[in-house]
Amino acid sequence: MKNFAVATAFLGAAFTTAGALAEQPVWLFPNSEDTPPITLAVFGDWPYAQLLLDNAALLTGSVNADADVSLVVHVGDIHSGSMPCTSADILPAIATSNPGWSQKIYYQFQQFTKPVIYTPGDNEWSDCHKSKQFSSGAPLKELASVRSLFFARAGHSLGLSDKTVVSQAQFFDAAHPDDAAYVENVMWMDGKVAFATFNMPGGSNNDTAPWSAPFADAAGQAAEVAARTGADMRWLQSTFDAARENDAHAVVIILQADMWDPEAIAAGGAGLDQYTPFVQELADLALNFDKPVLLLNGDTHVYFEDQPLANPASNTGVIHHTQPVPNLTRIVVQGSTTAPSEWLRLTIDTRKPQPFSWTNVAYCRDPLTSCQ
Repeated sequence: MKNFAVATAFLGAAFTTAGALAEQPVWLFPNSEDTPPITLAVFGDWPYAQLLLDNAALLTGSVNADADVSLVVHVGDIHSGSMPCTSADILPAIATSNPGWSQKIYYQFQQFTKPVIYTPGDNEWSDCHKSKQFSSGAPLKELASVRSLFFARAGHSLGLSDKTVVSQAQFFDAAHPDDAAYVENVMWMDGKVAFATFNMPGGSNNDTAPWSAPFADAAGQAAEVAARTGADMRWLQSTFDAARENDAHAVVIILQADMWDPEAIAAGGAGLDQYTPFVQELADLALNFDKPVLLLNGDTHVYFEDQPLANPASNTGVIHHTQPVPNLTRIVVQGSTTAPSEWLRLTIDTRKPQPFSWTNVAYCRDPLTSCQ
């Protein structure tokens, strides 16, 4: 057994080789079998433009009005892929950046009355080098800026109500101390359901399309991809270990990338093969778990639901070459530029054989108008 490094003391928890908590605080991993349903509000790719930001109250008001919602989840992309990045605390400032945008989004997250869990998307860091984003930032500096604002308190949510979670910055395998950098990867358990987020950016095939000048850095980029993907896979193993050891009845995986995006494998697309190791690990762990697993992602903006690995011969099954995984369901949440603008109302009731149910809640008929 390896001992896990702990960035900050955490109630004396002990750790196992794979990264799961061996002795979890009761408040974090409750043992009650009679757990009521829980309801989450899930959305992503929001807000994509100033007009949507100006009308953010339409979304926050809609979510806050639902008394059943206990948690809000943003699956990444806090501005469009044709907007400059923020470079909020990067000096000297890049002339083409928009340093105030992230602070405005942070403010909007704080308008939700329930806790907010956010995982970064490609537009706010890995794609900042692109000319379509005005070559407004070096990816790793932009990621550091995102962390300094949205993840300043490791192990805590955003939103008006604070939720304590487990961050990879606090709990990581001593054999991989660099995993402590991934403060944005978090884990928690509600209602016998294990949840986890992962920094897995969409577009550019898991950040492997070359960074462009003046930020080109082939060696640095390759190191970034290898380190982050490795940390993600270890966090994935930790999630399922924690789920198994706490007798979770379901697992929910949250990330930004659409790892089955058909446009990415079409002519001229960036490809999807750099997601394959993560997907194959997810397939193996989900099958071994043998209970319902739900994957939530954004990135491609149009609501969609499927079981992407259930049939290895299907259009989605052939992409990552896994064994059949009938217990994995995937939902792509609607983006804010797709009409109608809506959030996903996800209810999880582990007293049922199929615990996941959901509906889309429209808060704006047309995302290109004010809806006032």
